[in-house]
Amino acid sequence: MLRVLAFFTLTRIVKWGLLVAGLSFIFVYCSNKWIIRNTTAQIYSEVEKIPQNKVGLLLGARPGNLYYVNRIKAAVLLYKTGKIKHIVVSGDNHTKDYDEGTAMCNDLKAAGIPDSCISIDYAGFRTLDSVVRCDKIFGQQQFTIISQQFHNERALFIANKKGYTCVSFNAEDVPAKFSTATTIREYFARAKCILDIYVFKTQPKFLGEPVIIR
Repeated sequence: MLRVLAFFTLTRIVKWGLLVAGLSFIFVYCSNKWIIRNTTAQIYSEVEKIPQNKVGLLLGARPGNLYYVNRIKAAVLLYKTGKIKHIVVSGDNHTKDYDEGTAMCNDLKAAGIPDSCISIDYAGFRTLDSVVRCDKIFGQQQFTIISQQFHNERALFIANKKGYTCVSFNAEDVPAKFSTATTIREYFARAKCILDIYVFKTQPKFLGEPVIIR
């Protein structure tokens, strides 16, 4: 009798596990499709075609890696072609020895961007934080987001749902052999993005005093 009960208990656990896994897969898949369809018209890969905005929001990455290097190049290109006039660099600064914002600022200045045309957001811990803080701290509700396309799509989705008027410029992507883990992680990040906006109503970890860009 105990063996029969154990068998049926195990069967129910397996069935519920498969159901949860299936629903989770559907949610992740639909989240990705939703974000892509919601943002396609706002994404640009050619600098000649992208509209001008006063401010570009440069999203952070680990300093020195290929994502980071290509994002710096994209921001410099937009600035030097007159598509943006000011750059907000927004990245993680969770420890004394890890500072994406300062690294981006230094590399932009080394590429010829004036210091007066760069603002650092040290509290861009997540994409949502970076996008919302561009409004709440720097006073911008219309700006150009700069990152790779997979990242731009999620950032634009957040901006759209917050009521901002944004476009994005695609930095050169990273070869597939270096980006598999990032690609997989992005699928789940998009599902979390949907939950953050519609379920948890997630807000930036930190806000603070405004530093309005005029």
